[in-house]
Amino acid sequence: MPRFESNMASGNSTSYVADDGGVSGPITWDDATWILTSSFIIFTMQSGFGLLEAGAVAGKNEVNIMMKNVVDVVFGGITYWMFGYGFSFGEEKGSNAFTGVGSFFVDADGDDMGIIYSTFVFQLSFATTATTVVSGAMAERTKFSAYIIFSVFNTVVYCFPAHWVWGNNGFLRELGVVDFAGSGVVHLVGGASALVAAAYLKPRMGRFDKDRKSFAMNNPAGAIVGMFMLWWGWLAFNCGSTFGISGGKWKLAAKAAVTTLISSFAGGMVGILLSVIIYKKKYSVEYMINSILGALVAITASCAIVRPWESLIIGAIGAVVSLGGNKLVETCKVDDPVGAVGVHGTAGIWGLLAVGIFAAPDPQEQITQGRAGLIHGGGFYLLGVQCLCSVCEIAWSGLVTIFILFVIDRLVGLRMSREDEMLGADLTEHEVGSWPTESVHKDKCDNTNTVRRGSHIMIGDLTIPVSKLRDNLSRDNFKRDTFRKSKVATIDNDKSVRQNESNMETEVDNNNDNQNEVSLHL
Repeated sequence: MPRFESNMASGNSTSYVADDGGVSGPITWDDATWILTSSFIIFTMQSGFGLLEAGAVAGKNEVNIMMKNVVDVVFGGITYWMFGYGFSFGEEKGSNAFTGVGSFFVDADGDDMGIIYSTFVFQLSFATTATTVVSGAMAERTKFSAYIIFSVFNTVVYCFPAHWVWGNNGFLRELGVVDFAGSGVVHLVGGASALVAAAYLKPRMGRFDKDRKSFAMNNPAGAIVGMFMLWWGWLAFNCGSTFGISGGKWKLAAKAAVTTLISSFAGGMVGILLSVIIYKKKYSVEYMINSILGALVAITASCAIVRPWESLIIGAIGAVVSLGGNKLVETCKVDDPVGAVGVHGTAGIWGLLAVGIFAAPDPQEQITQGRAGLIHGGGFYLLGVQCLCSVCEIAWSGLVTIFILFVIDRLVGLRMSREDEMLGADLTEHEVGSWPTESVHKDKCDNTNTVRRGSHIMIGDLTIPVSKLRDNLSRDNFKRDTFRKSKVATIDNDKSVRQNESNMETEVDNNNDNQNEVSLHL
């Protein structure tokens, strides 16, 4: 990614600096407008992630997953302002190949104020995206309080790899690593963290039962809308990484737009083809979404330095590796509810490697520092450093994430209780959720019978006192929604049931089911 720095000696307060260190031109008003506009569009990707993830999880958890996306922005944003930007791009005394130092609690004035603030906003949108990737993999079983703490410290996972690749003296940048818009820094870092988090939390209840099919999407239409919002945001993500449109940068932005679109088209076609083959002429919504997103992740690192026909290949392979990655994760019985590991992790690896294969030197902006990919006669050097970048980012993200999760687990606990997981996080964490129906049936999201017996709720083999529900809900809402809307007849007033509540299960078996059993679906 190109960068900015002060250039007072040249007479310009701030100048665009190409990756070879040469000044490409002064920052113009148009450049600043381009950077800020791209940042604002990238910010809307949070809505896309929220809709996509809410559509993929069970209905009883969709509010919770949207709230987690809000937390990503609020707490992740404040920590990036406090120290994340400084560790990534600080240039004060003490900065080195591993970390930046300076620009903590971002503030600026004078000639450099505009460029520092615009760069901060742009990078902030990248940092919150990296955290949001992880939220989907932790869905439906993570305590909300624990996730808040995680979002605060997950900034550490992103900011150091950003310095290694994009900082002025980052060690990977010095070796010649190229990641134009973040296949590795943003997506691979997020995907590796997602894998560790999903494995650490263990699967949702019943996820890999032998007699059970995979969990169905709660709202496929909403997930598709979320995908379209991400698609739109991705154009700003990739094109905005030119950091301006003055000089020759507008040409790079235009090229990035074309290659990004063609790559996503290829991914979509692969998704349809594979779903028809695997599902026997059925068109899988999940395959389509993940294929397009996987293709977008794959092209992100090379969007400005490959030709359109090369982006077609990169996108097609990106779709295949994203679907294959998710299948491998599922085979290993790691529960990733939204497929974040395959889409962002494995496709992110391919995106970095694709640079080493397809990159062509850019004579004007010198994005690759004059190096070419394998098929353009550049040899194996660029491919080798791209592999090294992948290993470094995976190792860092995995180790730091597992440390953060371990500490949080010991402090407040990560996993929701069995009861809360069955009832749904919307109900237990936010006092909203799915309400009872009048018939006993298999819930499409959790496949467990939910029955009211006496003063208890029976969910599968789990018994929950009604008093626990009353503790979690306001009395007015509980009475109105549970007993009026669903017309569930309580038998708590039956004296014989109250007197033998300690032997509730025996009492139910001896009574007539028509008198003592009332259905409750949560």
